[in-house]
Amino acid sequence: MAPSCRWLTLILFIAPFSISNVSAFGLMQAYEAALQNDPTYRAAIHENEAGQQFKVIGRSSLLPVLSGSYSTNYVDGDITRSSITEHLNYRNESAVLQLRQPVVNLEASARYKQGLAQTSMSDAQFLMRNQDLIVRLAGAYMEARYAEDQLALASSQLNSFTEQRLTNDLLFEKGEGTRTEMLETQARLDLAEAQVIEARDNLTHARNMLAALVGDDITQLSPLMDDFRVKPMQPAGFEEWKVIALEHNAEIVLQRHTVEVARQEINKQRAGHAPRVELVASVNKAKSDNIIFFGLDTFTRSVGVQVNVPLYSGGSVNALTSQAVSNLEKAKAELETMTNQVLIELRKEFNLNLSSSRRIDALANSVSSGMFLLEATQKSVKGGTRTNIDILNAQRQLFEAKLELTQARYNYLLSYLRLRKAAGVIETNDLQDVSRYFAARQ
Repeated sequence: MAPSCRWLTLILFIAPFSISNVSAFGLMQAYEAALQNDPTYRAAIHENEAGQQFKVIGRSSLLPVLSGSYSTNYVDGDITRSSITEHLNYRNESAVLQLRQPVVNLEASARYKQGLAQTSMSDAQFLMRNQDLIVRLAGAYMEARYAEDQLALASSQLNSFTEQRLTNDLLFEKGEGTRTEMLETQARLDLAEAQVIEARDNLTHARNMLAALVGDDITQLSPLMDDFRVKPMQPAGFEEWKVIALEHNAEIVLQRHTVEVARQEINKQRAGHAPRVELVASVNKAKSDNIIFFGLDTFTRSVGVQVNVPLYSGGSVNALTSQAVSNLEKAKAELETMTNQVLIELRKEFNLNLSSSRRIDALANSVSSGMFLLEATQKSVKGGTRTNIDILNAQRQLFEAKLELTQARYNYLLSYLRLRKAAGVIETNDLQDVSRYFAARQ
């Protein structure tokens, strides 16, 4: 194949990977789709619905219990009085309506408080899942968008090396170039071609990951805007973020409710030694209740108090109470562990946010310097003071600087969301703020 035909083939190979902004899928549009289609979030919704019943179940232990029963039997028997036997064949009926209202029941009181804590746990867990969706969606979106940028930059680099190789061919044909320069460029060209293929695979994988969240195939995402500026940190100090996190972080709040559930479990088990007092009211209507009262109908009403005093249960109450005490200490230790983990994550994201502005500015300067270096190197080659390898190195350096700058910008946006998640204050509005860094959909 002639050299010119080969380079035309490479250019056609690059063309399908070019990135355009037609019908781009916006970040907020992706979030709205994820709310409807992400299976993990849908499971969290149903989990929270189930969790709302804990307080209802707990409250039921304190409320009256109304029960009714009815029985009917056919009786066939003999009754003997003064050596006289009488054969009887009749039907008896009995209907009872009973109301039981706990008056003193420490176990029921503990169940009620435990149910409230379990529902609060469910709410905290759902909030955590909601916040997690925001970060997961943003992460998947930016991963896919970064893969698009990476492919665009790799394709641009491949184009540059292709043009450089064409220039080397022309110079070689005129006797002004060397075969070594051609081999140097070819080596870089082959590597760039492999990077394009790898970038294409990465883009396919990233889009598939995002599609699993939003429930639809992804073809194009909104790009970052050229005017990218890091927002000032608010609040500015870590101690202020720490106070916010200790109060609002969903994982810490969840673990606090777990401790309360464990505490009420102790009260519930200890209640096994406590007496129970119930108010009992009943209405009883009977017909021929037994063979002695054959033919006698009765209708009775009763109201009274029933006291149940536990005396001995084989040691199970003490054992279950000891077990509950150990579980409470375990929950407290897990709360401390969770608090430490959250504060470590908070510090990490705070530092990343703090240094992002300087890092992005430095990388932006690096890209500008790289562009000037490439231009100056190309002029120097024409003047005979630089060689072909210098151009290739300058192109490679510029490609890496642009890639690092792009990644640093996405890292900042994700770090911003993760900082607010660690503090427990991330909301949809924060995702909306991040979406403003991306160009509007076309």
